[in-house]
Parts: sequence; C-alpha cells; structure tokens
Amino acid sequence: MFKNLKYILFTSIVISSLMLTACGAESTQDAVIQTAVAQTVAAQNAGQIQNTETPPAPTEPAVPTPAQSSPTPLAGVATATQPLNNAASFECGKASLTSETVVDGTIFKPGVQFTKTWQITNTSTCVWDTNYKIVFFSGDLLGGGYVYNLPRVTGPGQTVPIELVLTAPATDGEYTSEWKLQTPDDYMFGVGPYNSPFYTKIVVSSAEKPAYSVTSIVSSVTRDPLSGCQPANILVTVYATVKTNGPVEFTYYWEQSDGNGSNQKKVSIASATTQTFAREWKFGRTNTQSPKWISFIVTSPTQMEQRQDFVFECK
Repeated sequence: MFKNLKYILFTSIVISSLMLTACGAESTQDAVIQTAVAQTVAAQNAGQIQNTETPPAPTEPAVPTPAQSSPTPLAGVATATQPLNNAASFECGKASLTSETVVDGTIFKPGVQFTKTWQITNTSTCVWDTNYKIVFFSGDLLGGGYVYNLPRVTGPGQTVPIELVLTAPATDGEYTSEWKLQTPDDYMFGVGPYNSPFYTKIVVSSAEKPAYSVTSIVSSVTRDPLSGCQPANILVTVYATVKTNGPVEFTYYWEQSDGNGSNQKKVSIASATTQTFAREWKFGRTNTQSPKWISFIVTSPTQMEQRQDFVFECK
C-alpha cells in the first residue's frame, strides 16, 4: 500500500514535472517562433520599403566623342556673324556711267569749291529708292561727306544725276576721289562690268598762271555702211576727242595715209572740257583695199598726236 502510495506519489511528481517541462518548452518554442516571425515581418517590411524606390539605371561605359572644331570662315562665305548680301542685292547692284562733268585733270586754285556730276544709269531690274546711298570709296574726300542718299527714285533703264559739292585742297598737287553706290542692306557696287568706282581727278595749283593745256586725245572710227560696197561711196569718219584742263588756246591739223591733210586751225577753249573733232574720208569700189590711217595733230601749246588705224574693205 505504502509502495503503491509511494509509486502513485512518484508517478504524480514525474507527470507534473513533465507537464511543467512541456509548458516551459512550449513557452520557449513560442518565444522563438514569435521572434522569427517578427524578424521575417521586419525583413519583409524592409524589402517593401526598398522596392518602393526606382532602381538605378544600369550605367553604360562612356563612349568618347570626337572633338568638333569650328571651321575658320573663308573670305566671301556667309557665317552667322558675317552675313553676306543676298543674290537679290547683287542683281540690284548694276549700273553704268553715261556722262560726267568736270573733266579729269581740271586745274583749280586751292580752296575753290566745285560741283561734280555723274550721270548714272540703272542697268538692273530693280527700282532704286532714296534708301540707296552714295558712299565715299577711296582716295581724297575733297571736303565732301562720307555718305549721301540717292537724290531720287530711279527705275530700271533710268538715269540719275549724282551731284557732289567738293572743295579743292589747300595744297598743290593731284587728287582723286572715288565713289560707289550702296543698296539698303549695304551691298556696295560701282559702274560697268567690273563694278568700278566713279571718280573725279583734279589738279590744285596756286600758280598765278597755271599750265593749262590739252591733256589727252582719244580717237575712234565709224564706217557707213558697216559692210559691203553699196552705195557707190563708202564713208569712213574718224573722231578725235580732245580734253583740256582749263581755259586754253591750241592749234591742230589732220593728216592721212594717202597724203591728204588739212590746214592748221586755232581753237580757244573757255574752261576745262572735252571737245570732239571729226574727219571724213570717202571711198569708192575702185579704191585700193588696204590698211589706212588718219592722225589728229596738236602743234601748240604742246605737240601731241593721236593716230587712228583702220582697213578699207569692199566685200
């Protein structure tokens, strides 16, 4: 009985111990499980936080870019900082010199004021308005301004007089003043096929009696008719244009290759000018067809000669 009681008591104690152990182990296991769950949740939360950020783009290796140097602008080529005049301006910049006053080489006293006039013809297809300019180009300004407005509207084929009031310098010598025209967008142009400047040339002399004289002779020839042998007489005319630099008196005569000529004549010129003289020579179908010439000869105050060669042909 006692043994049974003892056994029963022992068994109860063992069972109680086992139950207590089991409870403690379960508590410990539960704590471990709870800790693991918490860590897992924390790790998941951390992963969720990281996943809310945009992942960085993968970095590609840098590729070297070739150096690009700015080309050096060439003369006459348009650049962003050096615009050229367009084709329209070029087409508008066409002109010719029809006539002029104050012949080249005119002698003036120092400080004398004079008016130089060029008759300029618009040979373009544009209308020049008063925004076009007359601009000083080179040489001696001769007391004028650097820029003037075109005096009036000038259409294609029309001629505009360009008049400048200039002044002879105070020092003796030879002076040249060159000018050009300019479109409203600054394209500068002159006259003729080479866009040459139109100009004036003067001589300044303080001498009491300047050396006025014939300064040049220019000749030309015409034939009527231009070709053939009709009518019976063919007329050849030689022209001699004489230029003087002031009031002068001179003598001249004609001479031609067949031995015929003229008597001497005296001419008085009141001021610097040009004057043209003419000599006619008639030919018939029976005349010798060969090279011929006519000369214009100045005998005083200085000796000068201008010979015009031509060929008479009848065919």
